[in-house]
Amino acid sequence: MGSQNFENAPKAHTSSYNNNPLDPEEFRRQGHMIIDFLADYYQAIEKYPVLSQVEPEPIESILQDVQEHIVPGITHWQSPNFFAYFPSSGSIAGFLGEMLSTGFNVVGFNWTIVMDWLGEMLELPKSFLFSGNGGGVLQWTTCEAVLCTLVAARDQMLSRIGRENLVKLVVYVSDQTHSALQKAAQIAGIHPKNIKAIKTSKSTSFALSPSSLRAQICADMEAGLVPLFLCATVGTTSTTAVDPLGSLCDVAKDYGMWVHVDAAYAGSACICPEFRHFMDGVEGVNSISLNAHKWFLTTLDCCCLWVKDPSALIKSLSTNPEFLKNKATDSKQVVDYKDWQITLSRRFRSLKLWFVLRSYGVANLRNFLRSHVKMAKVFERLVAMDKRFEIVVPRNFAMVCFRILGSTVGILSEEHVNELNRKLLESMNMSGSIYMTHIVVEGVYVIRFAVGATLVQERHVIMAWKVVQEHANVILSTPTQHEVNLV
Repeated sequence: MGSQNFENAPKAHTSSYNNNPLDPEEFRRQGHMIIDFLADYYQAIEKYPVLSQVEPEPIESILQDVQEHIVPGITHWQSPNFFAYFPSSGSIAGFLGEMLSTGFNVVGFNWTIVMDWLGEMLELPKSFLFSGNGGGVLQWTTCEAVLCTLVAARDQMLSRIGRENLVKLVVYVSDQTHSALQKAAQIAGIHPKNIKAIKTSKSTSFALSPSSLRAQICADMEAGLVPLFLCATVGTTSTTAVDPLGSLCDVAKDYGMWVHVDAAYAGSACICPEFRHFMDGVEGVNSISLNAHKWFLTTLDCCCLWVKDPSALIKSLSTNPEFLKNKATDSKQVVDYKDWQITLSRRFRSLKLWFVLRSYGVANLRNFLRSHVKMAKVFERLVAMDKRFEIVVPRNFAMVCFRILGSTVGILSEEHVNELNRKLLESMNMSGSIYMTHIVVEGVYVIRFAVGATLVQERHVIMAWKVVQEHANVILSTPTQHEVNLV
C-alpha cells in the first residue's frame, strides 16, 4: 500500500448516491469511467512487468498506511463515546494474554481450569463444573455455543423417537431472543416453522411468560409436534429483559426439554452479589453461556459455555481419526475439547481469560462492572429530569432505553413519534461525537444507551446526554411533515 497514491482516486458522488443509488446519469458517468480505465489498462498492458514486482515493505511504512487509511475507516468500539449495541471491552491483561496465545500458536485442545474458576465466581451449581461432573468450554461466540447445545439436544431426542422425526422437533424462544438462536436452529435442521417465537409485552418488561410458553407447547403437541429446546435469556439485546429461569424450567421439565440460558451480555454482571438473583433458577437448566468478550475485559472472541452433561456434547460432536489417537484421551485423563465444539482446531483463548482473572481478581472485576452500572444510573437520572423524554423499560444493568415523548410537541401518532426518534438518533450518530443504536419493541422506536467501554468515565456519559439534548433541541424546533400538513 505504501507505493499507492490515493490522492487522484475519484471522489464519491455522495449526493447522487444518497438520493438514488441507481440514478441513471450517475450510472452512465461511473460506467464510462470504468470502461475508460479498462481500455487504458489494455492499451498499456505491455508496459507492465508480467510478474508482480511488489516488494516487502518496512513495518514503519505498513503502520503509516494503517494510521492513514485503516484507522479512519474503523468504527471505534473501544472509544469511551461508544454506547451502541453491547460493549466489546478490552484490557491490558486481555491484550497480553491474546499476544501470548498468538505467539505460542498452539492448538489448545485441553485447558480447563479457567472455566471452573469463572463458574465458581458466578456461583453456578457444582453440576456445571468439572469438579461436579459437568464442565465448561470456551467457544467463539454465542452462535457456536447455542448450535452445539442444540445439536446435542436434537440427537438426544432423536435417539428416543427416531431420526425420521426431525421434522417434528420444536424450538422455543421469545420474540426478544437473539437471532443467533434462529440461525443455530436452521443449521441444526429444525424446520423454520418449528422455531416458535413467543410474544412478550411491556407489562412483563418483555420477559418470556411461563404460561404463554406452556400454552404454545400444548398447542404444538396437539398438532403432533415434539417440544425439544427452550432458549431463555438473561439480559436481552433489545432491552436487557430477564426471563424467569425457575418457572420456565418448571414448564420445560414437564415436557423433557433441554433448556439453554443465553447470558451473553448480562452474565458477567452476575459475579456481583447484587445481580446474582437474575440467575435464580439456573440449577434447572441444561446449559448456560456468556460472552467474556462483551463486558469482562477479555478481547474478542471468548464465549464461555457450561453444560451439566458433557457426554451429550461429546456424543454429537466427537470424531476419533487415527492420527489424533493418544493415550491421555483414550484413558479419559484429559478433556479433549475437539469433541465439545464444531471445529477440530481451537485457539488457546483460555490463556487471555486466565490473564484477566489472575490480573484483576474478583473484587476489581466487580468494581469495573459496578462502575458502568453507576454511570448508566447517572444517564437514567438525566433522562428522567427532562420531561421531553421517557424511560421506556426499567433499567436492569448498564443500558438505558429512552425516547422523545411525542406528546411534548403535540404529536400523538406513534408513527410520527418513531420518526422523530429515528431522526434524533441519526443526527447524533452523524455528528461523530457519540454512537448509539436502536430497537423497535411493540412498534415503539427506542434508543439504546449501553455503557460498557473500558475507557468510559462519567464525564463521557454527561457529555453524551448534552449531545442528546442539543440535537433534540434542533429537531424539536423544526416543524415535522406531520405539523406542516396540519397547517
